[in-house]
Parts: sequence; structure tokens; C-alpha cells
Amino acid sequence: MSLQSLALIENWPVPTAAAAVVRADGTVLGTHGPLGQRFALASVTKPLAAYAVLVAYEEGAVELDEPAGPTGSTVRHLLAHTSGLAFNEHRATTPPGERRLYSNAGFEALGEHVAKATDIPFAEYARQAVLAPLGMTATSLDGSPAKDGVSTVDDLVRFAAEVQAPRLLDPRTVAEAMTAQYPGTKGVLPGYGHQNPNDWGLGFEIRDSKSPHWTGTSSSPATFGHFGQSGTFLWIDPAAGAACVALTDRAFGPWAIEAWTPFTDAVLAELRG
Repeated sequence: MSLQSLALIENWPVPTAAAAVVRADGTVLGTHGPLGQRFALASVTKPLAAYAVLVAYEEGAVELDEPAGPTGSTVRHLLAHTSGLAFNEHRATTPPGERRLYSNAGFEALGEHVAKATDIPFAEYARQAVLAPLGMTATSLDGSPAKDGVSTVDDLVRFAAEVQAPRLLDPRTVAEAMTAQYPGTKGVLPGYGHQNPNDWGLGFEIRDSKSPHWTGTSSSPATFGHFGQSGTFLWIDPAAGAACVALTDRAFGPWAIEAWTPFTDAVLAELRG
């Protein structure tokens, strides 16, 4: 089976795009574009970084509810964007747990926290904990764990299969990561405006009933994942039993808002068909 819907990326107004769909058992249902080309991930870095943090949690290096970040904040708050830290500044703007303030600074604080706890630089910890075991040899998380990752569709397919059928983590930990943390919290979804509620798990955004949204109109409420300002996304739809990765080299903007939803709807329709 090769999904014809993936060819829709040919119509995207971008210099280069690559995409793939993978099932939980690692079966790749379809691909399109240069699968081995390395793309800047922007915020699609965050799920990879979050997975490394969760490995550190399972190894006993950190606890989800131990202090981290600004006063009163925990590892869980940082993962769920409720620490109160500003978007790109290491300063608290609200008390922890009150609002969903999407924060790159929060993920940078997470990286520092894990590096201190493990005595390993975060990029190297993530390589040892997640990237190397999954064979993601073209991926690096050097720089900010919020936004500086670089990867390929080939590598992210391996990650997407892992999240659907975890081997590096206890499935209960991954189930927690895709469960709304501090449910009912309001906030802004970058590029899509105010959402009430604005549900997030641990490093993964949860679709729920958000509208507008970067996934499909037919995506299940259980869909979770992330998109990036470099024109990238990864979604996992448990109801469809599949995940989709799309990487481009054009910054997110109106083109993506117009292109991504019908693309995802076409992929899901073909999966159901």
C-alpha cells in the first residue's frame, strides 16, 4: 500500500517537502519526497526532548513533580507549558498552573534541569536515551531543546513508531504524555489563537476539540503531536492507528494553515478507505 494522498505535498508552495505515514508496528504505509534530507525541526524538537526527559524520569534521575524552573514550578509544569515562563524569556509572567503559556524558555529550563541531574549535556543525553536506541543517526538536538533539532523523515518515522508502541518507555508513561495535564487550562496555540481549553500532555499537544487546528477536521480528538515554525509537523492519531510526519524548508505561515488540514483529511480518508 502506498498512500496516494502524500503526493499532495507537491502542491505545497515550498522549495522542498517530504512526508511519510507509519503504523505502530513500524510498517511505513507511504512516503513522498526526499526522506533522508535533514530539515530544521523548529518546535517538532519538543516531543523528542520531552521523550528524553521521560526516559530520565523512568531512570530515576528526575521526578515529574519535583521543583524545576521558576518558583513553584515542576518538571510536569515545564513539559505541559504551565510553568508561567514567558515564550522566549526566562522570566515568570504568571504563577505555575494558571495558564497555558507556550514557552521555549520552559523547554530550555527542562534541558538544564536534566543535564544537571544526569551530569550529561542534554543533547548528548537525548542522543543516548532516545536517538541512538531508535537508530535516528541523522538527528541531533544540539542547541535549544525547544527548537534547534534537525532530523529527517526517515528518522522521525522511527520515533513515531516508538511513540505508538513504546519500547524505550513504559506504555503507561507514554499514555500519561498524551493525556491532558492541568485540563481546562486556557491559552494560545501559536499561529491559531486563543483556545479554551488549550490541552497539552507532557511535551505533546493534544487536539481534543480545538478549532481552528493544524491537524485535520476529521482527526480524532485523541490525536496528539506537534508542529514547528519551520513548516514541519508530526501527528499521531490513535483512532487511525497511524502517524504522519511532514517536513519542509519554508517557515510556517498562511500557506501551512491552508495546506495542512486538507492534506491530513486526505491521508485519513485514504487510511479509512
